Amino acid sequence: MSIELTDEQIQSILKGVHIPPQPQIMVDLQMEQVMPDCSLARIGELISQDVGLSGKVLKTVNSSSFGLANNITSVKQAVNILGVNSVVNLVNALSIRGELSNDDIITLGSFWDNAMEIAMACAAIAKQIGYSSPDEAYSLGLFHNCGVPLLMMRLDNYKDIIEESYARTDATITDTENELAKTNHAVVGYYVAKSWNLPMHITQAIHEHHNVEKIISDENQNSQKRTLLAILKMAENICGNYKNLGGQTEDYEWQRIAEQVLVYVGLSQYDYETLCSQLIDMGIGASDSMSF
Repeated sequence: MSIELTDEQIQSILKGVHIPPQPQIMVDLQMEQVMPDCSLARIGELISQDVGLSGKVLKTVNSSSFGLANNITSVKQAVNILGVNSVVNLVNALSIRGELSNDDIITLGSFWDNAMEIAMACAAIAKQIGYSSPDEAYSLGLFHNCGVPLLMMRLDNYKDIIEESYARTDATITDTENELAKTNHAVVGYYVAKSWNLPMHITQAIHEHHNVEKIISDENQNSQKRTLLAILKMAENICGNYKNLGGQTEDYEWQRIAEQVLVYVGLSQYDYETLCSQLIDMGIGASDSMSF
């Protein structure tokens, strides 16, 4: 049974902790800023590659001070709304916040790479299956595991906990985390995404991305959220999330939900394998990472 955290417990976990920007991303952004022909489009592309920076930009543009009728989910669109000066000031403020230790850079290195690849896979899959908003799929792929680095920096043994969670076949990943850590990355990620003012169906998808069987089978659930979760699970499998984050050779979660996910999106096993091959040809995922 899942353990729900109280607001007080969440605030305690989140207090004083920020998802740090990638060091190389910060270097690239600083170099772009000093170029004579500084490109807002290029800045948007760079920010889109980073979890922490993307979240801060979206939180800013979706704040009440902008008074937008609808929440913005595309980082590139948010950058266009903010303008060069505001984005540059925002990035500079983040860079002043503090530097990562060498240990943090090493520990979180694979997280950044995996988040970016899953985000790209989500956008590509969304286009392939005809989902109306690839940008939303990209955002979910980028942000869905944003609770992982937060917990990794807070709990010395979190790497062992997450690997144990992916290794179990008799419990969900988040239920195992709840048992071993009294919290889990999905619920922490939900509160982080909520603080960034992401749309509710995306924040809920982050919260429930390891509870896909229940969500997809429930016709009363938001259809956007159900489709986004199906896209995310395919992307995680294709990108080898079970290996890169979970340290496993088999994707036990995908084995449990694959049939249900594929039926929901209207793909046969052959269709899915073809989709996997197409993404690999695009440089997304790896043939030795897929678990069918």
